[in-house]
Amino acid sequence: MNTLKPRLAVLNFLEFAVWGAYLTSLGNFLFKNGLGDQIGWFYAMQGIVSLFMPSIVGIVADRWIQAQRMLSICHLLAGAFMALAGLYCALTPEVSFGPLFALYSVSVAFFMPTIGLNNSVAFNALTKAGMDTVKDFPPIRIFGTIGFICAMLLVNFAGPADAKFQTTYMQLFVSAALSFIMVFYALTMPKCPTSNAPQTGNWVDKMGLRAFTLFKKKKMAVFFIFSMMLGVSLQITNGYANPYITFFEHLPEFANAWAAQNANALISLSQISETCCILLIPFCLKRFGIKGVMLMSMFAWVLRFGLFGLGDPDGRLWMFVLSCIVYGIAFDFFNVSGGLYVDKETSPEIRSSAQGLFMIMTNGLGATIGTLAAMAIVNSNVVATAPLAEQLEGWRDSWMVFAGYALVVAVLFWIVFRDKKEPVSKNEIETAEGTESPADGFVN
Repeated sequence: MNTLKPRLAVLNFLEFAVWGAYLTSLGNFLFKNGLGDQIGWFYAMQGIVSLFMPSIVGIVADRWIQAQRMLSICHLLAGAFMALAGLYCALTPEVSFGPLFALYSVSVAFFMPTIGLNNSVAFNALTKAGMDTVKDFPPIRIFGTIGFICAMLLVNFAGPADAKFQTTYMQLFVSAALSFIMVFYALTMPKCPTSNAPQTGNWVDKMGLRAFTLFKKKKMAVFFIFSMMLGVSLQITNGYANPYITFFEHLPEFANAWAAQNANALISLSQISETCCILLIPFCLKRFGIKGVMLMSMFAWVLRFGLFGLGDPDGRLWMFVLSCIVYGIAFDFFNVSGGLYVDKETSPEIRSSAQGLFMIMTNGLGATIGTLAAMAIVNSNVVATAPLAEQLEGWRDSWMVFAGYALVVAVLFWIVFRDKKEPVSKNEIETAEGTESPADGFVN
């Protein structure tokens, strides 16, 4: 019996469980410990390190250290610093921003590259086994989302009623423990090759910067700019949905509401929706094209934020639930379809670099700008010393601002973006920028 697929499914389960242990609940912990004003910095750090760490680690894995070993090393360091962050919180009567943020930042810097390494290990194993990565990887990847959900539910229900892991530093220890399991499990994966062959081409190719010249093509420039603008929305609910829903516990009329006490469990519906909506993408792309699918995503973000702002954990709980359901369209129709569009619209020789550029614009620049802007908006509208009724209005106003932003982006995209069918080749880019062939070894 071939056990490769189950083994890779476990690899993906553990990889994303590490992330799910804290990604949606960290904001709640920070809010409970007087660091609510700094939530944006913790989520922005994921975008900041995504601008350079995956590329650096990827180069090391390509040329010197096999990818499965690099995956193990990164999880060792990420887990160690996350454990140190948890230990600091456990031993410190009053948690301070500086030490916690420093330890967390180093952990995240080593974790974010593992997402790409995890894919590389899986693709290598499937290719070695003679399997079709396009056909066989998506069912394996779904177990990553399942792992994320399971970790969310674990930190939601674990711990005493007044100190569940989702509101304490214990979520950091859960993430660290899962990383340590990955340290050993990654080493059981099939070996990945490294390349010691000298690199050819000019310095643009050697630095992996060729994809940036896609901005010289109007169609792709517009697409990447709107990808960044939509990427602004990606981390907002990860950082602020949990503390917002939990805030209702302080209001007498909602104090005993199940949703207010189990925010992580409620938010896990978003990830469940995500697994279902992936299956709709091929049909929707064929039927509506990339512009139609991206517009669906953008308007879904409007609903995602707007329903959060209008809902509550009791009589209008259905709004929270519907917000979680539309998240699958908001996230998948953008991230997955955007990646497929980049793959279709670029030639093979620049395809990997173009995918990296898409990630930089969305999860790097867009998500960083979005979380810092969201932090400024929430801090301005939600004042901890204000009466609870005013704080609630501040929360609702903030969600409406986010919804309004998503609506503006959707309308602009509908007006500006024009999809054409011709793939962008490397030669077209070189012609546009006036370069010689990479084999000539220089740039005009």
